[in-house]
Order: sequence, then C-alpha cells, then structure tokens
Amino acid sequence: MFKIKHHVKNLRIMPKWVILMIDAFILFLSVLSGFLIRFNFDFSEQDVYRNFSGLAIYVCSGIVVMLFFKSYDGIVRLFGIKDIINLFKTVIFTILLVTFINIGAVYLFDYESYISISVLIIASLLSLVFLVMYRFLIKELWLYVKSIGIEEDLRVGVIFGAGEAGVITLEVIKRDSNTNLFIHGFLDDDPKKEGKQIDGMVVYRGLDRLEELTQKYNVTELIIAIQDISVQRKREITDACLKLNLHVSIVPPIRHWVNGGLQAQAIRDVKIEDLLGRDQISLDKKHINEDIKDKVILVTGAAGTIGSELSRQIAYYKPKLLILLDQAESALYDLDQELKQGDLEVNHKVILSDVRDRRKMNIILRNHKPQVIFHAAAYKHVPMMENYPEESIKCNILGTQILADLAVLAKVEKFVLVSTDKAVNPTNVMGATKRAAEIYVQSLNSYLEANHQERYTKFITTRFGNVLGSSGSVIPLFKNQILRGGPLTVTHPEITRYFMTIPEACQLVLEAGAMGSGGEIFVFDMGQPLKILDLARKMIQLSGKKNYEEIKIEFTGLREGEKLFEELLNDSETVKITHHPKILIAKVTPVNFLKIEGQFSLLNKLIGTDTENALVSHLKTIVPEYVSNSSRFEILDRMN
Repeated sequence: MFKIKHHVKNLRIMPKWVILMIDAFILFLSVLSGFLIRFNFDFSEQDVYRNFSGLAIYVCSGIVVMLFFKSYDGIVRLFGIKDIINLFKTVIFTILLVTFINIGAVYLFDYESYISISVLIIASLLSLVFLVMYRFLIKELWLYVKSIGIEEDLRVGVIFGAGEAGVITLEVIKRDSNTNLFIHGFLDDDPKKEGKQIDGMVVYRGLDRLEELTQKYNVTELIIAIQDISVQRKREITDACLKLNLHVSIVPPIRHWVNGGLQAQAIRDVKIEDLLGRDQISLDKKHINEDIKDKVILVTGAAGTIGSELSRQIAYYKPKLLILLDQAESALYDLDQELKQGDLEVNHKVILSDVRDRRKMNIILRNHKPQVIFHAAAYKHVPMMENYPEESIKCNILGTQILADLAVLAKVEKFVLVSTDKAVNPTNVMGATKRAAEIYVQSLNSYLEANHQERYTKFITTRFGNVLGSSGSVIPLFKNQILRGGPLTVTHPEITRYFMTIPEACQLVLEAGAMGSGGEIFVFDMGQPLKILDLARKMIQLSGKKNYEEIKIEFTGLREGEKLFEELLNDSETVKITHHPKILIAKVTPVNFLKIEGQFSLLNKLIGTDTENALVSHLKTIVPEYVSNSSRFEILDRMN
C-alpha cells in the first residue's frame, strides 16, 4: 500500500530558485494581462515592440526588487501575514522602479514610456493577487495532503479562546508537519463571538457545547489559549475536560512563545500546579522597596524551597548586600551560581553555617550588620521530626532563640520568622517547635516594646500552609509514583491540606515583613483546602491514565504526628484585617517573656542529657495546645 503519510513527512522544501522562477512567470502573465485588459483585447491597436519592451522592463524590475527583499525566501507552506507584507512591498517598489525607468526614457532619451500608468497599475494589482493566491493554494494543498496522510491516527481538538492567542495557536498547529491534531473549532466565553467563524471554524459559547462536540465529532483534545485566564476558570475548564476524558493542554505566554519560535511543541499539558495556584497577587512594591533597597539583608535557610525563592525576590529590590546562609553545601552553591549568572545583578555573599552555632552567628551579625533578617531555616518534615524530636527542638526552637537574641544585640531593624500552619493546634513535634518559636519571638518583641524606649528589633511572624513543589511535598511524590506506574499512596481518604505556590508565599512574606510594626503573627489567606485524594485522582487523569484501572490509589494510614485537617488559627485566636486582602493578623494570647525564657533554658539543659519523652513532655508545657496524634508520644497526653 502506498504510504502517503511517509511521503508527506519527507516532503522537501521547494528550492528558492524555483519560487523565483514562478514569481517571475506570474509577473510576466500579470503585465501581459495588463496590456490586454487596457486595450480590450484589441491586438490591432497595440505596439508589439513597445509592449515587449514594457514586459521585459516590468519583469526584470520585479526580479531585481524580489532579490532585494528576498520575497522568494520564505517557506510556502508556512506562508503568513509577514510574507504578504513583504510581497506588497515588492510590488510597490516594482512600480516605483518601473516609473523611474519610464521617467528616464521620456526626459533623458526622449522616448515614449515603455509602460503606461494604467497598465502598470493593472499589472501590479494582478501580480499581488496572483503571488499571494498561489502561495495560499500551495499551503492549503499541503495541509490537505497532510491530513489525508495521517487520517488513520488523526486526533480532533478544540481551542478554548477565540482571541489573538487562539488564532496564533491554530496557525502554529496547522504549520507543524509532525502534529496529527485537527482543530474542529473554537470555544469562548464572550457571547459576542458565538456563531462567528475564524478561518472557516465555528466559535461555540463557553463549555456549553463541549459534550456535544465530543460525541458528535469525536473531539479528544482541548487547548486553553487565553493569556489572562483566571485560575478558577482554568479549573472549571479542566474539570469539564476530565469528566469527558479529554486531554487538556495550555499555551505558554505569547511573548515567551514568540521569542522561542512558534512551535506546536510549546503547547504543554496542564499541570496540577496550574490548577492549585491562584490569580496573581498585587503587592505594595513601593513599601517593600523601602524596606529592602540599599539595606543588608540576611536570609537563613537560603538554600531551601522558601529561602531560595525569598532570596530571588529580595534580589529584585537591589539590597546593599544579600547574605545567604545555610548548612546545605550543594544547594547553597547552586543558588550562588544562579544569582551570579542570572539577569539580576545583586551584591550577595554565601555563608555555609548553622543557625545553632551561637559563636558563628554572633560573628556574622557583628561583621555584616544586617538590617533585616528573614529566618526561614527550619526542620519541617513531620514524620522525620517525629522520629528525631531532639534535632527538631535544637534547630526550630533553640536555633531561633539564638538568632533572635543576637539580632537584638546587633540592633537588627526587623526579624521576620517564617512559620507554618502546622504550628496551629499542633499534633506533632515539628508543629509544636514552630509554635514555640512563634511564642518566643512574639514575647521578646513585647518585652522590648515595654522596656526599651529607643529603637529596638521588631519581630514579625508569617504563617502559611503547604507550598507547591517544595521538597517533601505530596505533588513531587505523586509525580514520581505515576512515572513508576503507581500506586499512589494517600494516608487517609479524608485528609485535606491548604496549598500555595512558592512565589506567592514569598511575595506575601515580603509584604507582611514590610507592613509589620512588631509583634504580629501574619496569617495568609490560603483559599479553600483540598482533599489529597482528589488531588491524587486529578493528577492521574492529567497524566492521561485512568483511575483505579491503570494506576491504583492505596491508603497507608496516618503517619506519626499527622492530622486530617490543618488550621491557620487555633480556637482562641481571632484575626483582624490589613490593607492586603490576603494577609490577616492573628490576635493571640500574649506570653510573658521571662516565663518563656526560663522554659527555654530548661529545655536547653535537657538536650543531650535526658530521654526524648522528657524533651517532648517539656515541649508540651511550653505549647499547652500540643496534643499528639497517631504518635508514640500520645502516652504523654494521657499521663497529664
């Protein structure tokens, strides 16, 4: 059987000299037609010699202009608007060149003009029409032959978005010789576009007709091609597609697409991050700029997920010096190289050290005199910290205490603690240690405010939930499990979590840090919580697999210290609003600083000299709301 598909894929691009020859022939036919039309096809009235000279001059002039503008240089099957403009310029300059030759013949050599204005206009109009038409005909013929060749595995799709991005997407898909996707039509939320046609394809209203198109025309694909689409609408479209078992993809920002070349490969699958993120937040950049620009900024845990993104965003505001501190050697080196080679030129210094080393921290603060500290260094993996409570206490509690005390002595202007929603009604060691750190810096701020009239360090806490793509996040885990063919492991069918993108979380940390006047616990609006089971199902569907058939989901039971629902406030906390709609201030019961300082001193004495039960038991006295769940430390709650 003759393989049309094979021959279509191996079609060669038409040589440039062939296109030039065809264009020259079209010029010849156009000017010949111009003479015939001008004289009503009455050959008796025509001067053959003069007409022949006019023919030669017009064709030669056209070839010269074509060589100059290289209008023959394009790939005919990719013919588009820019090529039409180039042909239009070719025809205009051909007219000008012929006119110049006519003027020279009349005034310099006293000859009659070789070609009259009327013939020149008719010939030029015909040239433009024929040059454009034959290119479009070849393009459409190529697309038709291509569609025949791939008919056996043709996929049918629709484009959501009948605007500029949608039209460009359609053009790119048509041009790509390797795609076997046929676009049936457009969907758009704009009622004014309903029923109209784009390139012969109908525009349907919203998602109303999607199910009908799927059944009637065997649509299997949907491409989202709207640049400023809200995350909520993106979720609605994706959910509708997944219910109908449609593959859903999305186009990148057009500015990135054009810069990288128009290729169908740039259209990517919708990722779970696209659906869990939220609409872009607005920042008070002027206020943040005043808080960071030309200042020395220290970021601890700079090599971590939050710390590294904080560092990137801080670099944007041009600090005098950005100090990146972490104990993770490789990750810190990678961040250093990224900032050196990136577009943002920032004066930065990397320091390999541990916040638990008081002597080193004291030297760093004395030598570099940071004005703002973003304290993101922490142990954060719940199951790991449940197994190693002493390490969690040393890093999250005592490390914070060391840095906070030294910040006061070094007269640091602001100290921003990055906390977590797991500090609210904690059920695990990690959450309890972060809550203890919150209590310490807040009580220290209150003590300084009451006892120091002169300038003192302002301590600010920021609290938010899970961030997408962070190390240890459930999303990278599910992605790896899907790649291995499953199963996806979910601890409990009812477990829910809040999610926020890393950039958004860091933007809000900067905003809260800038607006804070000391002592606040800023709570971020995390949106609606999401069931992890629903997240797993959606990730399986987005990967093109079928739930429970190709990839199974297994329930493994709650891990030590894990709870079903995360909260951003405990029962005794209330909130007050700020100027930013996504940042609230938690109003918590104050704790006496001298009391908490004494409790921390005892905790420090217990390190390395007592059992983990003694450590965790004392931690429960510091954080009374800490009640263990699914943990071996539950026995301590029953003893109280």
